Amino acid sequence: MNASPRTPDALRAALAGLLDGLPPTKAAQAVDRLIANYRGTTPTDAPVLRDRADVAAYAAYRMPATFEAVRSALAALRDAAPDWTPATHTDVGGGTGAAAWAVAEAWEETGDDRAPRTTVLDWAEPALGLGRELADASGLPALRAAEWRRARIGSALRLDAADLVTVSYVLKELTPADRDALVDEAARTASAVVVVEPGTPDGYERIIAARDRLVAAGLRVAAPCPHSGACPIEPGSDWCHFSARVSRSSLHRQVKGGSLAYEDEKFAYVAATRFPAEPVAARVVRRPQIRKGQVLLDLCTTDEGLRRDTVTKRHGTRYKEARDVEWGDAWPPA
Repeated sequence: MNASPRTPDALRAALAGLLDGLPPTKAAQAVDRLIANYRGTTPTDAPVLRDRADVAAYAAYRMPATFEAVRSALAALRDAAPDWTPATHTDVGGGTGAAAWAVAEAWEETGDDRAPRTTVLDWAEPALGLGRELADASGLPALRAAEWRRARIGSALRLDAADLVTVSYVLKELTPADRDALVDEAARTASAVVVVEPGTPDGYERIIAARDRLVAAGLRVAAPCPHSGACPIEPGSDWCHFSARVSRSSLHRQVKGGSLAYEDEKFAYVAATRFPAEPVAARVVRRPQIRKGQVLLDLCTTDEGLRRDTVTKRHGTRYKEARDVEWGDAWPPA
């Protein structure tokens, strides 16, 4: 492995110079508008990012969180298929390239000559341009070699064959018909598909719809579910989502108006493959509850659906493992 900067550090460094020269008030206004759009419910058939101010604000506001969410989903995919390395990667609706950064990190130890060749597709030229700038400033050869291509994301999109297709925080912006068409196209062209959405009830619904279509197309769920059968959660009663910790730089805190050194990004995802993968036997689907002498684990399991395990001190090593296990981890630990 070359002595290149670690991807999260390179991303923070690239973002640090991003808003240089952009008036803070303009950045804040752009962030406020993007937050309203992000939390809204109406799909759009036009790019959300209109100009460089929008794109710069978006990158500072959302890119670290998107990176961490996709990074977590890819880690689960790699756990299920540790010997698989994609040679090609298409990031659909990739914007400024957060998923491309996550893919570059996931397989960076394979060496630059084997790192996936990434193509980022987006309909907003300002986002592609700034994504290219950030990639060029990254110091990471795999990112510098990425292709940034303008494409309208919708039912007419046709994808080239790729080992890995990522679709992160995109489905919300599409009509239901376009969502279905995009997932079907990803399933048709990819060996592995990773879809990430916000960890909200409606984000979970979009993930379940995508999951169903991927399975119907012949792919098998590699993560987070321990099986490819129906989700055991009763519709409308709850939703499956996970959390990724995002370190906030001073720039990030300034743009988002926060004071903490971190935030927790809630997200939902599915990773599905056409090649053999080994899902976990059970996954922790809620934050573990640590009480005096016991740990309560809410699990999604292969054969029993949703289940709660109580691990106590008398379980010995298992108790220590339960105290260390985190939301989204496999249980028991490998």
